[in-house]
Amino acid sequence: MVPLPMLNPRANPFLLYHLWLPLLVFTGGILVLEFSALDLWLADQIYRWGGGAWRWRDAWLTAQVIHKDGRTFIGGMALLLLGALLLAQGVPRLRPWRGGLGYLACSALGAGLLINLLKQFTHVDCPWDLGRYGGVNPYVPLFAVLPADVSPGACFPAGHASAAYAWFGLYYWCLRHAPRWRWLALGGVTLLGLAFGIGQQLRGAHFLSHDVWTLALCWLLATLLYLIWYGVRRDAAVTPRKGNEQVQVSENFI
Repeated sequence: MVPLPMLNPRANPFLLYHLWLPLLVFTGGILVLEFSALDLWLADQIYRWGGGAWRWRDAWLTAQVIHKDGRTFIGGMALLLLGALLLAQGVPRLRPWRGGLGYLACSALGAGLLINLLKQFTHVDCPWDLGRYGGVNPYVPLFAVLPADVSPGACFPAGHASAAYAWFGLYYWCLRHAPRWRWLALGGVTLLGLAFGIGQQLRGAHFLSHDVWTLALCWLLATLLYLIWYGVRRDAAVTPRKGNEQVQVSENFI
């Protein structure tokens, strides 16, 4: 566990760059989206671009490649992770990796469960369900009270984007065990999440704010779980042995 004094960003710069600054940026972005018309404006442009319809809803690129094939790709990643966990349990040489793989599995699974749980308790519709875009329901902001005669939606947060952002734990896994690959892991997960999110926005399945919330929740969960799983010291993190030596990585920088 992380001692409470270590949550002080002055005492631990790692937390400043991985927790507090991202939280500040996410909060600012979410507030702007929630209390402005940017969500509706962007959806209006996409809908107008489609000639008063969601042109990309059933398009091959967005519906087949980004949505269906994207889910298959994420499922394959999950199977690979499960296989690695099983091998680490049974192969003595791989046992030092069990903790890191366990963190990665819990991070990915936890993010997916969190997003799907929130879908059950929020009332937000997909854009394509709204009367403004050819549906039947009125637009009701996230923090507004749903009218009694309107059925709650189940489109918030963004489930498909979360399938990618749930793998933010790869960044922390690499930071701990393969630091030279951490930026590639972070960039790859972020780009995949952006592709999934933009694809769904083009289809009319989500507003921009849905994806921002999802990115924020998945990053914060991966970060907090990392702190709980490993505990962050001020000096360094120690990875499994590389050959006969232990590799140390400074956690005072992002």
